Amino acid sequence: MAAAAAPRPALQAEVEFVLPHGFVDAAGTVHRDGQMRLATARDELAPLVDARVARNRAYLVVLLLSRVVTRLGTVPAISPEVIEGLYASDFGYLQRLYRRLNMDPTAGPPTCPNCGTAIPAEVAGLGGAPATPRA
Repeated sequence: MAAAAAPRPALQAEVEFVLPHGFVDAAGTVHRDGQMRLATARDELAPLVDARVARNRAYLVVLLLSRVVTRLGTVPAISPEVIEGLYASDFGYLQRLYRRLNMDPTAGPPTCPNCGTAIPAEVAGLGGAPATPRA
């Protein structure tokens, strides 16, 4: 009789977080606790056709985070404007959380195909393809 296989750990599709400073809404309420879910392929692809991303590739991160942050305090909806209103340290915190949740833990940082130098995360984006060099 074969031994029963060990149960696989359950996939954690959402994680809770607490922002270092918090989002301050129009009424002055600070919202620090929230939830982020795992990204889907659609989450990473949909922002690529947005005109704001076409004008400024860095805006991709704002749109992506607005799709995967499912709760932030009592803010009724997480829009790109909410993400834009975060303090830089909170924005960076969410970027790092996104990477930790969605990136292959065995993969190293993206590297330049020509020289092998590591590409900084700010240039490579959160989870999409590395930014294309300009001619």
